[in-house]
Amino acid sequence: MWKLLRSAVMIGAVVLLAACVKEPDPPPLLDTPAEASLKLYVFNCGHLAVSEERLLRFSIEAHETDVRDLSVPCYVVEHPDGRMLWDGGLPSSFTTPPSSRSNARIDTPLADQLATLDLGFDLTSLDYVAFSHMHYDHVGVANEVIGATWLVQKMEHEAMFGEMDLPSPAQPEYYDNLLDADTILLDGDHDVFGDGRVRIVSAPGHTPGHQVLFVDLQE
Repeated sequence: MWKLLRSAVMIGAVVLLAACVKEPDPPPLLDTPAEASLKLYVFNCGHLAVSEERLLRFSIEAHETDVRDLSVPCYVVEHPDGRMLWDGGLPSSFTTPPSSRSNARIDTPLADQLATLDLGFDLTSLDYVAFSHMHYDHVGVANEVIGATWLVQKMEHEAMFGEMDLPSPAQPEYYDNLLDADTILLDGDHDVFGDGRVRIVSAPGHTPGHQVLFVDLQE
């Protein structure tokens, strides 16, 4: 709305100036901010069937919703200075059927989606990869990503590969290739591309090094 309003003001100014200045150069109706070059792709990377008991983990009572099937997303951020995969959904092996977990399934693995869509990148041509946390439904394609730099909180890295006992949703066989990846250990918030538009924000609690992503899109 504000861009349309500003454009209207600029157009009005041109009309007023036309009475005083012969053949003025018209200004553009809309500017093209740098944010327009920032893209966010969202992919369906699986489904989780949620029982009434599991709903309580979200602080939701069974009578409050009839939703029992949750979508598991993956994201690719495309910035002028590179691309980053954020979260990896369910492992590609969780096709329907079979699945190693009865409540989890994936219809089309992310690699196959990228090949079909032909977006100009795949899991071997990313610059960065980052996951909100280590659980199996967020790092599913971790072992399929080749050549990307891994951005991970130091506390999460230590929990994933250290000697502490892992919670059942964390299974190293789904992310163990990350141990050999180029890695940047984070200690708090991180500006991925240096311009403030894609920022990893430390949010420990769900796991020791849980993190979230802020993306400043034009819309």
